[in-house]
Amino acid sequence: MKKHFVSPVHKEHFIDMMIEDDMSLHDLERASLFYIIAGNNDLYRKRRLIYDFGEHCIRACLDDAEVDFSSGMRSLIKLGFNLYNGWSDRYTTPVSLLGSLDSHNLLLAGNAIMIRFNGCFLEELVES
Repeated sequence: MKKHFVSPVHKEHFIDMMIEDDMSLHDLERASLFYIIAGNNDLYRKRRLIYDFGEHCIRACLDDAEVDFSSGMRSLIKLGFNLYNGWSDRYTTPVSLLGSLDSHNLLLAGNAIMIRFNGCFLEELVES
């Protein structure tokens, strides 16, 4: 079977976020966002600044000067928000989002896209 998580910690973080949000396995939009956040240590540490688990919605963290994101982390968040609810701005393009990512984060982005549009391995993710 293909390895879909980048590490055992990634899987643990993803499942923790699913549980905290009471997310359905059929919620491909939220799953793609959580997959990205859970797979990046910096984003996972800042997950409550990115996503409101009580209200079940994304936060306006991209415009918050108190939240520090590198260009790569900002690209991952923008991609996650776009996969979650179609969010975009006039500066966001596939090249601008993916071009700043290293190989680890590019793998996260590609798998998140597969989750969102195919739901291809979401159930396998939590069962494996």
